[in-house]
Order: sequence, then structure tokens, then C-alpha cells
Amino acid sequence: MSGFITAAYISASILFILSLGGLSNQETARRGNLYGMLGMLLAVGATLLSDQVGGYGLIAIAVLIGGSIGWFVASRVEMTAMPQLVAIMHSFVGLAAVLVGFASYLDPDVQYSGIDKTIHEIEIYLGVLIGGVTFTGSVIAFGKLQGTIGSKPLMLPARHWLNIALGVASIYLGFVFVGSADHAAGLVPLSIMTVIAFAFGVHMVMAIGGADMPVVISMLNSYSGWAAAAAGFMLSNDLLIVTGALVGSSGAILSYIMCRAMNRNFFSVIMGGFGASGGSSGVAADQGEAQAVSADEVANMLAGAQNVVIVPGYGMAVAHAQHPVSELTQTLRDRGVNVRFAIHPVAGRMPGHMNVLLAEARVPYDIVLEMDEINEDFADTDVVLVIGANDIVNPSALEDPEGPIAGMPVLEVWHAGTVVVLKRSMATGYAGVQNPLFFRDNTRMLFGDARDSIDNVFRAL
Repeated sequence: MSGFITAAYISASILFILSLGGLSNQETARRGNLYGMLGMLLAVGATLLSDQVGGYGLIAIAVLIGGSIGWFVASRVEMTAMPQLVAIMHSFVGLAAVLVGFASYLDPDVQYSGIDKTIHEIEIYLGVLIGGVTFTGSVIAFGKLQGTIGSKPLMLPARHWLNIALGVASIYLGFVFVGSADHAAGLVPLSIMTVIAFAFGVHMVMAIGGADMPVVISMLNSYSGWAAAAAGFMLSNDLLIVTGALVGSSGAILSYIMCRAMNRNFFSVIMGGFGASGGSSGVAADQGEAQAVSADEVANMLAGAQNVVIVPGYGMAVAHAQHPVSELTQTLRDRGVNVRFAIHPVAGRMPGHMNVLLAEARVPYDIVLEMDEINEDFADTDVVLVIGANDIVNPSALEDPEGPIAGMPVLEVWHAGTVVVLKRSMATGYAGVQNPLFFRDNTRMLFGDARDSIDNVFRAL
């Protein structure tokens, strides 16, 4: 049986690697998801056959309850709420690592001595520490994405010194914990450290601004992977270690790639979001008057255009406008118009949010381009449709060195002949920054629900 379980674990690991490879490309994402599901099914099945697992009745009840809740939530969640769902799932992984750590430490059947005891206690301590930060950090991220917590960064006085103090205290408590003579003595520093980890998770994410939330999601994804790997060490489960390492490393790489794309330093993100320097809010007292336009006028612009670029944002997801946008795109392409999509790395609320929406609406992959691929083409573009996007097309990121989004690369749509912005109102974006683009001479505002506006343009066209 042990040979079968080992073979199953190796096969599951290969499937997980193939899953990550598939998810790196839009055209193979479905196959990547399938590999991941098959790998997890094989992993769970093999684990249940292990000699270390018993109490199948309780396991069946837990799987039934958890599976029912997961099915119910997943079948009803909107695409706009997917980032929140991802964040709360990360919190469950973190909490599981904390509970596994305490259970492993208090388990009377687990007996180690000498160097083995020291290594096991270090595994427990690190697992609980990472899990605690992941748990509360993910809960705060959920609150920010859901709107129950404000998107502006919380800048406490001497916040960096506070972080340093929490880190030093955690290291000191780690030495006390590992050197404890018995479980009763070690439980005190472990419990105190857990509270500190919870507090640090809250403070870390509260200090991050709304514009950095996609990076936070990928960062917490990485943390959840390392927490799972730590749990694997505590449980002596090789597959859990491998799986956690895959998730942790891939999440870390994604965070690094996104920070580079945003011209941000990863450590500056986790120590406080955009606007940490306390600069201007980016709101100008008087920038002129925005020029409103009708759907018929937008249709006339598109009818006479040769090159059109569509920039989707979170507002498109909220309005469920991806399908009407796809129909409009197909109509324009049938008329010989060169239509492409420009995707900013942080468009939406999590990495790849806009790509998923466009894939759902069956927009061809080859016309969906990243920021670096299309930014230089705006000067040769006749019309740009900005659908529910704000911060990612804000010129103040390049023009205001003191602003909350200073230094973030943006889609430079203002170089196009005409920019049409579809918005419900003149409200600021998620980062709370006013957008000078709305007041430029070549910008027109089409107010209203994005889905209704696109439908009206489509009918007029």
C-alpha cells in the first residue's frame, strides 16, 4: 500500500506542475484546471488510504458539509466577487496551518527528542507564524475588496518601527518556544506569537492601498502556499510539502512580475501601499469640464475608425458588459476595423481578472494584449473605449510625483485620436484618485451603466 501511495503522490505532483503550466496561457487554462482537479482527487484519495488516516465517518461528514458549502458558494459567486472569494479561501489555508500547528504540538502520540524535537518545533513555529499572518491578512483583504473596509491605506505613526518590534518579538519568542522544557511552558510563547502574527497580518494589509490589491492577492496566495508546506512538514506529508512549495513559489514569482510591471518594490508594497509618502491626493481643485457624448455619437466615431482599442476595467465586470463588448467587437471586425484589447497588469481586483472575463465572452485570445505590447500603439489609434477603468489610465501617475499612484505605469490612452470613457459618474477609482484624463480635449464621457451603454452603441452602429 505504501508503494501505491508514493506512486499516487508522484503522479499528483506531476499533475499539479502540468496544471501550473497550463494556467500560464489562456488557450491552455481549461486543461490546466482539469489537471489540477485530477491531481487533487488523486492526492486526497491516496491520503485516505494511508495507514495514518482513520475515522472515516467523521471525514465523510466533514467532506459532505465542506463540499456542500463550497458548491453552494461557488455556484452563486459573481465574477466581480471572485477576488473576494480567492482572498477568503487563502484565509482558510492560513487558519488550517495554525490549527495543525497547535494540534501537532499538543498531540501526546507525537514524541521527539534531541535534534528531531528541535526541528519539529521549528516547523510548528514557522507554520503557525506564516498561517497566522495569512489568515488575518486575507480576512482584511476580503474586507477591502468587498467594500466593508476602506481602500485607503492605514498609516499608523511609526508603523515601520511597529513592524520591526513585532518581528523582533516573534524571533525572541521563537527561541523561547524551541528551548521550552515541556508543552505547558512552550504553549505560552507559541500563543503569544500567534496573537502577534494575527496583529501583523491585519496591520500589513491595512497599510496597503487599493491600487496595490492585485499584488496583495498574489502575495497572500504565496503565503498560503508556504503555510501549506509548513503543515506538510508538521504532518510528514511529502505531497503537501511539494504542493505548498509549488503554490508558494508561483505566487511569489507572480507578485514579483506584477511589482515590476507596476514599477513597484515588493517590500515597499507590503510595508504600505501607494501614497505612503503622504503626498498629494491627486485631486485637483479645477480641471475644467468633462465633455459628455451620446451613444449615437460614439457609434459614428467607431464607424469611421480604422483602429480601435478597448480598455476594460472593474466597471465592466460590475456591469456584466463583457458579452455585449464581445458582440460589438465582432461587428466592428466584420466591418474591417482593427479592434484590440489593452490589459493592464492590475486591471480589476486580482491578476488576470479581465482576461478571464474576456475569455468567458469568447473574445479571441490573439487580440487581447498586455500593456507593454500595446502602449506604443495608442498614437496610431483612432478611438479608445475605456470601459469602467480609472486608475490604470490615469495620467497623474506619470505627471504627479507626489500623488498616491505616482510611478505606476499606466495605459497611455490619451495619445489616441479620441478617448471615450464609459462610467456611471465622475467618481474616483479604487485608489481614490481623480483622473485628469476625463477633462482632456480629446476625451468624451459616455455616462451610464456600461452594459446599457454598449448595447445602445451596438444598436446605433
